[in-house]
Amino acid sequence: MPLKYRVIVEKDPEDDVYIASVPALPGCNTFGKTANEAVEMAKEAAKAYIETLRDLEKEVPMEDGAGDGFIDVRN
Repeated sequence: MPLKYRVIVEKDPEDDVYIASVPALPGCNTFGKTANEAVEMAKEAAKAYIETLRDLEKEVPMEDGAGDGFIDVRN
């Protein structure tokens, strides 16, 4: 069963890229040339983040995953 996390995507006009962040996973930020690319990169970043937490035997933060703006992270 995939975990669900909210992803926030914002346009960075200075660098002409889209920044994606996953607030439930502090420091889990990435970017892409398009909003869709940024979301896909956020999925990969969140997956790596969660794998690292599990490797370190740390608790994995959870969200309820209800509503729009969530990504599925299959781990």
